[in-house]
Amino acid sequence: MSDTLLKPSAASPATRILKDVLRSRELAVAVVLVLLVAATTVKSDAFLFGATGWRDLLLTPSMLVLLAVGQTAVIITRNVDLSVGSTLGLTAYLTGRLFIDTGLPIIAVVLAGVLMGAVLGLVNGVLVAFGRVPALVITLGTMYIYRGIFLTWAGSDRINADDMPRDFRNLGTDSILGIPILTIVALVVLGLVGYYLRTARGGRELYAIGSDPDAAKLYGLPVTRRILFAFVLSGALAGLAGVVSAARFGTVSSSVGSGIELEAVGAAVIGGVAIFGGSGTVWGAALGAFLLVTINRSLPVLGISDFWQQAVVGLLIVGAIVLDRVLVRRQERALIAAREHGPDTPSAGPGGPPALAPIVPGGPATDETTSETSDEEAVR
Repeated sequence: MSDTLLKPSAASPATRILKDVLRSRELAVAVVLVLLVAATTVKSDAFLFGATGWRDLLLTPSMLVLLAVGQTAVIITRNVDLSVGSTLGLTAYLTGRLFIDTGLPIIAVVLAGVLMGAVLGLVNGVLVAFGRVPALVITLGTMYIYRGIFLTWAGSDRINADDMPRDFRNLGTDSILGIPILTIVALVVLGLVGYYLRTARGGRELYAIGSDPDAAKLYGLPVTRRILFAFVLSGALAGLAGVVSAARFGTVSSSVGSGIELEAVGAAVIGGVAIFGGSGTVWGAALGAFLLVTINRSLPVLGISDFWQQAVVGLLIVGAIVLDRVLVRRQERALIAAREHGPDTPSAGPGGPPALAPIVPGGPATDETTSETSDEEAVR
């Protein structure tokens, strides 16, 4: 087992960070996004430099970024949440009804929407964590249940912009230093969740659970509690996305949120989050959300038909999954070579053997992580 331990790297922290950035999946997605925006702007400069070009480029993906961040927390535990679209619709309608029926202040309505989303996420988490039923089945069922409740509650009713306070609707259009307020909200959430997943013990344990659930249980990690937390977080962010949807569009109908759950999963996968759990970052998921939304806006400008818009999105998802499997197999071969031939084997790459990414990937190789990883290997 000692052959699998990491030697301290001789490279400086700045060098290691630069190498990590250059080898990251997020950089590839960012490059594709920049090239897409540049090509579309060359075709029509109004896409970026028009009266609302820059604002729409940042504002439109905000809702999907929130969903993709929550979806990432669930997927890295080797689960999935397909109910976020229905949760978004329910909370968006709740937001409008609270303004009409109660006259609560804006902050109270926002908190109520987030709380309702968290409760719906808790239902998913309880059924998955305690029922031992695959999340795909559970959340597929709750997706239809939540949508049915929404349709029964809303019926043919439609909440219009005049039903909501002007200050709330202004949140969907106002900007600070040229950045839309809703985009700032999404970026703040992205930063907080990203920091938690990368540095907090609870966040690192989510990766460990997704890497090997059985080893995580043997190691004594609170698997049930962490999975519950991931689903509650996903539900709460879907609730916040519902509030954002109401503020962004100013109207709420029974079709709000339909089909967006697949876009959230697609954004996470395109951004490098492994669909089999254990690796990926919210930064990549956010870039994937920006890329998906920008594709939908760019391809018509480039003269590509609606059919090819969907086909391009599908090809991106398939390509991301294939690339993920190729990288995982390459990493597995490197680990086997390091164990068989020692830490100085050429296959391990410069600077010693590869990091034990299959156990706790996607984060800094701290001493704590290395120690925990070694202990998990011993348990096996």
